[in-house]
Amino acid sequence: MAGIALLLDLAKRNPSLSSSAKSLHAHTLISAAAAASAAAASYAAGLPLSSRFLFGDGGFGVAYCDAGATAVWGDASLQSSVKKGPLDITTKEYILDVKPLFSAFQPKNLAMTSLRSFLLFYLPLLEPRTPTEEEDDVDEPHEPERPVDLVTPFQNSIKQILRETAVVTTRRVLERVAVHYVSRRTAWKLLKDASRSARRKAARGMPTILYVHSVGKTTLKAQVLGVSASWVVQAIIDVYRCFIRKPEDEIEEVELKEKFKQFRKKLHTTTIKCGASLVLASVGAGIGALIHPSHGQWIGCTIGDFAGPIAAILVIEKLQLNL
Repeated sequence: MAGIALLLDLAKRNPSLSSSAKSLHAHTLISAAAAASAAAASYAAGLPLSSRFLFGDGGFGVAYCDAGATAVWGDASLQSSVKKGPLDITTKEYILDVKPLFSAFQPKNLAMTSLRSFLLFYLPLLEPRTPTEEEDDVDEPHEPERPVDLVTPFQNSIKQILRETAVVTTRRVLERVAVHYVSRRTAWKLLKDASRSARRKAARGMPTILYVHSVGKTTLKAQVLGVSASWVVQAIIDVYRCFIRKPEDEIEEVELKEKFKQFRKKLHTTTIKCGASLVLASVGAGIGALIHPSHGQWIGCTIGDFAGPIAAILVIEKLQLNL
């Protein structure tokens, strides 16, 4: 660098070398910038990764250029790149689709939840009652049929509506917690639309086994917040049933130790149900995506979500019988 400075000083003092000094000055700047870039890259490569957050990359910016491109000092793009520093590198942007906190109370969602809950408890009442063989053989007069109870299904429907809206609202709260307290990439995976992701994966032409595994893994991550919200709501319901509500059929008050025992048993059962629902939903989504990337994934996930708790109950009952 001292030699370069001496040459520049001599060029300034000799007027006959003014034209050559300009070209030498431009060439010197480019050579100095290249030397600085090489020194910065060498210095940054010599530092261990664990200490770069303390010492940085040496204070030099390393620029990237296309191979084979001709660089002209008078070019405006080259000058702007040198002024601005390193060229921008394209990175993946994680767009978070955070839904409204009270989306469960929107008219459309609330209407669908109410319709599903009422059909769940009122459809069994519409099934015709077939007489048994014993009733056909007996000639004695039959007792008058009891009137159909319409109040209990209505109460159960209201409870189901409250439970589903509580689960959806709890999930929205967990989504906001994930956005604020985990990395953006992790939050994006937890909030991802699994059906759209399956459609994009199908367009890549992945092998079948890899495609099923990828769709199942994506569905597993996307279902974590929903299953966690369901677990939290059911745990709160179990706390109310075990410690707050007084049972009507029991005359003697249950001891606190026995209440804790019941609560622990219910919490253990809820955990197994939620875990089975999460696993079977991801498996069903991966298998269903083979039929159709979007609708098949959703149908398989829904079937697995419903079959998970049922399978868990059957396994628990079988284990209890064996014990």
